[in-house]
Amino acid sequence: MSSLVVLDTSIFIDYLRRRQHQERLDSLSGIMRTSSVVLSELWRGARKSQERKFLLQLESNHPVFAPTQRNWTESGQILAEIAADRGFTAGKLRDLHFDLLIALSTRSHGARLVTSNRTDFEWIQKYRPFVLETW
Repeated sequence: MSSLVVLDTSIFIDYLRRRQHQERLDSLSGIMRTSSVVLSELWRGARKSQERKFLLQLESNHPVFAPTQRNWTESGQILAEIAADRGFTAGKLRDLHFDLLIALSTRSHGARLVTSNRTDFEWIQKYRPFVLETW
């Protein structure tokens, strides 16, 4: 299993809003990194001062992976494949886009992605394999 770990937005939301995954987070093996896409999604939804404080700490305590130009281009290509294969609506493709960028940038670094959003990431994995752990 990869020693680098990226937590998806869904894990942070589960933790911040519902206090889920505490034991798993405490026993998580690997070196945690953060995705700039995840940070963007979390900042977009941060309403409480404690959530914003958490995000500032997250940004300062864990190096951040950002999608490369190649990741952006590949994400568009994969979304076109998915649209042709599955007939997903533009809205569904838009929803998948950020998840796809998280997966591709995590994959580029050889990291493991941890999520509670099994469905979308399993769709993505059919098009580009990456190390996925679902909680």
